[in-house]
Amino acid sequence: MTTYEKWVSYYTIIRKDVVRMLRLWTQTFLPSIITSALYFLIFGAFLGTRIGEIDGVSYIMFVVPGLVMLSVIMNSFMNTAFTMFSSKFFYHNIEEILVSPTPSWIIIVGFISGGVIRGVVTGILVLLVALFFTHLAIYSLAIIMLFLILSSLVFALAGLVNGVYAKSIDGINIVPTFVLTPLVYLGGVFYSANSLPGFWGALTKFDPIFYIINGFRYGFLGTADISIWISIGVLGAFIAILGGINFYLLETGFGLKQ
Repeated sequence: MTTYEKWVSYYTIIRKDVVRMLRLWTQTFLPSIITSALYFLIFGAFLGTRIGEIDGVSYIMFVVPGLVMLSVIMNSFMNTAFTMFSSKFFYHNIEEILVSPTPSWIIIVGFISGGVIRGVVTGILVLLVALFFTHLAIYSLAIIMLFLILSSLVFALAGLVNGVYAKSIDGINIVPTFVLTPLVYLGGVFYSANSLPGFWGALTKFDPIFYIINGFRYGFLGTADISIWISIGVLGAFIAILGGINFYLLETGFGLKQ
């Protein structure tokens, strides 16, 4: 394929996803905005005033990065997982893409781009909602955007793997419900790992999402429980591993070719 033909293939895949995303905005963006507003209300107006401060900042400002990342992770994952699943079982257009000369890496980039876009846009919208509840401190906008994009990329790739393997809607929903949600809540959204006793603080650092929230929070507060470079390294490792898995699945057609 020529470069132009590759671009047409990529644009076709991503355009379909983005149009669907915008058309169904009440399902793709609005739920995260409402849920986050409730979180900010509870942890800001209610609990935040009682808890006071953590590491020298108000409690609501401390939890904002974690709550934003919760929305980013869920939306980027679910968007890619559902798009791949619907392409297999509802629209059956994945077969047409696979028999075309489109390279596997173009297909992967096309599918995960929608997840990244939805994750980043949702994260920005939730941050705007947070402005109604607290004043946002920003230490480094570049680091905030870096972690916003990399985190969306990681979970868009993870969602693509899930979408390939899933045989039913339950196969998609089970991962966010029983895997991602517990990992996010135990990853330091509502507390600092350094404030926990030895065993529990160490256990938190085995949670991969802890490194994502840690780096994202650093972009706001300028402080972190561990080095920012470790967080970036963990994200890079997951991108490489998940990217390799997706490439293998697309090249072999595992779970796609009936």
